[in-house]
This record gives sequence, C-alpha cells and structure tokens, in this order.
Amino acid sequence: MSATNLLFREDAYAKTCDATVLALTPEGGVIVDRTVFYAQGGGQPGDVGVLKLADGGEMAVTNAVYGPDRSQVVHLVGSEAAARLKAGDTVALELDWPRRMKRMRVHTALHLLSVVLPYPVTGGSIGDGDGRLDFDIPDAGLDKADITDKMNALIARDAAVTDRWITDAELDANPGLVKTMSVQPPRGSGRVRLVEIAGIDLQPCGGTHVRSTGEIGEIIITDIEKKGKQNRRVRLSLAD
Repeated sequence: MSATNLLFREDAYAKTCDATVLALTPEGGVIVDRTVFYAQGGGQPGDVGVLKLADGGEMAVTNAVYGPDRSQVVHLVGSEAAARLKAGDTVALELDWPRRMKRMRVHTALHLLSVVLPYPVTGGSIGDGDGRLDFDIPDAGLDKADITDKMNALIARDAAVTDRWITDAELDANPGLVKTMSVQPPRGSGRVRLVEIAGIDLQPCGGTHVRSTGEIGEIIITDIEKKGKQNRRVRLSLAD
C-alpha cells in the first residue's frame, strides 16, 4: 500500500489539505495518501482536528499515529465514524491550528533549552503551551530565573529556523549532533532531517517548529525537579 505523503515535513504551517482515503483500520483509523497532521512521536503529541466528507459531514480526529511500518499515518476518528468512509473517498483534513501552533512554539523553545543547558538529554515531552526536558546533570545548582533570562535572550534574537536533510552516514560522522540519550533519530530511509536555529543550534529532529525564534514569544521556566541522582527535569511554559 502507498505511503502517506507527510506534508507537515515540507510546510509546518499548512493547516488543511485534500486527500484520498487509502484504507481503514479496525480501531477506527483513517489512512490517507497525504496529510498535514503530525503523527505522534519524538515527545510531540499527534495532531487533532477535523476530517471533512464530500457530503459536508465532519468527524473529529482525536489523534494521529504511525501505522505498524511507519510509512502511513492513521487518523483516529472512532469505528462508528470510520464506517462512513471507504477506500477511494475524497476528504479534507483540517488541523486544530491554535493547538498545533502552541506545540510548535514549545518544541522550538525546547531546542533552545538544550542550548542554554548543554547536557545530554534523557527525555522530554511537548504539551499545549508547556513542555519539559530531562537532563543528565551530575550537579544541580540550576536557577529558574537565570535560565528564563537566557532563554528569552535567545528568543529575542528572532533567529531563523530551517531544516535540511543529511545522509545516515553523515550523521554517523557527526555524532555530536545527537543530544538525546534515550531516543535516537529515526533511521532506515537513508537520510535524517536536521533542524537549524541560525547561529544557535543544529540537531536531528522530525517535529514541527516555528519559522523564527521570535514566534515563540516569552517563556518562563516553571519548575526544576530532581528525578534521580543525575537527572534534572526542567519545565517551561509559554508566558501567554
């Protein structure tokens, strides 16, 4: 079966698209040939929104996840709703854009956090307006106000955020690009996506980001937790 064309990889600001249904899944999922919905992974939740039918009907998409071989995106709408569709139907997909935008701002902010705190990352997650990273830090001494100030100074630079692709071999030759200890960049396709914040950061990432750091807006470091002998969890929130 054909793979799903991941439009969010080429344009994270695409809010809608038309698509053709490829298949339905037993759990009430709809697989289409192209999508703007980010599929859950890498600490970023799957997008939610609406799937619109040709007859004017709508169904809520409660999550987007990858299928078993990760080549297709499954849009979860529930078994009853999915039963209204069949392979070959034309549908329109529409994101819950305000929620996606908050996640993009948080995700980009977490990249900056990994610059302000240049330690190995052991975990992380992205919420709707907040997020966190876990760091392997042998000695604490972290100050919320100081980290907040450094983060907002980087945000205020309004640095461009872009992406490009390199080969698996190029990544192997530059292991320092990978900051995460627990999650490695997805491999298998022969290439890896890099996200660059101009003059600030460069690392592999498959998620969605804003176009410049200025779009993040002011952030606040809300908490620093001790999660083990050498593990510190740093939480941030969008100020608005």
